[in-house]
Amino acid sequence: MRTYNEKISIYHGMASTIALNFSNNFFPIFAITMLSATNYQVGLISSLPPLMALMMTIPAAILLNRSQAQKKLVALSVLFARLMFLLIIGIIYLPSPSTHASVFLVVVAIMSLPNTVANIGWQTFIGGLVEESRRGSFFSDRNRLLTIVGLISTLVIGVLMKDASTSITAYQFLFGIAFCFGMLEVFLLMKHEEEPVKTDGSLLKKKTMDWSIFKYKNYVSFLVAALFFNFAWQMAWGIFNIYHVRFVGVTIFWVSMFAVGSMLAQFLSFPLWKKWAEKRSNTLVFVWAAVGMATTPFLTVLSTNVYYIALVQTSSGFFLAGVVLLLFNLLLEQSPDHVRTYCITTYNVLLSIVAFIAPQIGIWLLEQLGVEIAMYINSALRFLSAGLFLIVYVKYTRKTKSHLVL
Repeated sequence: MRTYNEKISIYHGMASTIALNFSNNFFPIFAITMLSATNYQVGLISSLPPLMALMMTIPAAILLNRSQAQKKLVALSVLFARLMFLLIIGIIYLPSPSTHASVFLVVVAIMSLPNTVANIGWQTFIGGLVEESRRGSFFSDRNRLLTIVGLISTLVIGVLMKDASTSITAYQFLFGIAFCFGMLEVFLLMKHEEEPVKTDGSLLKKKTMDWSIFKYKNYVSFLVAALFFNFAWQMAWGIFNIYHVRFVGVTIFWVSMFAVGSMLAQFLSFPLWKKWAEKRSNTLVFVWAAVGMATTPFLTVLSTNVYYIALVQTSSGFFLAGVVLLLFNLLLEQSPDHVRTYCITTYNVLLSIVAFIAPQIGIWLLEQLGVEIAMYINSALRFLSAGLFLIVYVKYTRKTKSHLVL
């Protein structure tokens, strides 16, 4: 039987999924079609959130460590973030159309600040509410339910907005619905039952960094390979958005269908990746997933047919499931227990830097060499990242065998 907090957490997750599906998925097409955003500005839609998260991570940790009632802080952060949807709705009414895209980017950046507090806070908050013995099964069930909710909500958007991609009212409606579900998020967060925690500031006294983590060769090898993979992966995000909207001419309906195809493939393939990883190893199976991800940019630019693109996006979801499942498992696997917190924090900080830089380099390649060459280069870099993980696997396997011999 699920506890009261577990049930409320699932309802909150459903509201959050719908709010984000009605907003974030459509930011790029909204910026391009309604706000006349440049390619560089489209790239910033992907780059600004991780930069803001990087700036806000330490202040967020301090706020949460000092807070005796994390529920209120998380709820207020979500409230402030979701209020930004109202500003986005009103951007089109500003007197100078040439500034609309820039104002939108400012709002996206500001929104990322409370989102960072909310994300970090929720992880800490919910971890304290769910018993350790139940976390595995609870989060597994929760994620499956949220995936289904995401599929249905995205499909509904595609059907209802099939012929409305050039209507500002359609986008305002989407962001308005996102705001309403955001308010429901806040309400459900406050419905959780939380015991106030007395803090003595001991968490703040811990050292902020332990440089000894770089003495662990397995972790360093993983860190280099993972950061390069994320660079290659995220470099193409802006290019994909521009290609889909400017070259393929996708509508809200097709943006929704691409997302539905990808999510469905992920939902169906998670058990397969889990089974393969248990049979082989996380690292070796991740190599397969990375190779699959490497084919997506190359295959995408072979045609502008929307049905073909939908098929490519669906197949990409299959490999993306492996990446999502295995990358975090590898981080935990290669991080020594006694310094795991520092290993994870270092990884996330460096990842935020990569996530800011990579889309900008992708857009620069697009501007300099054209969309096809930029995609080919990205596929090559993704293949190279798979090769790095293969080297990590071979190196780790040899080391393990040598220990067994000894």
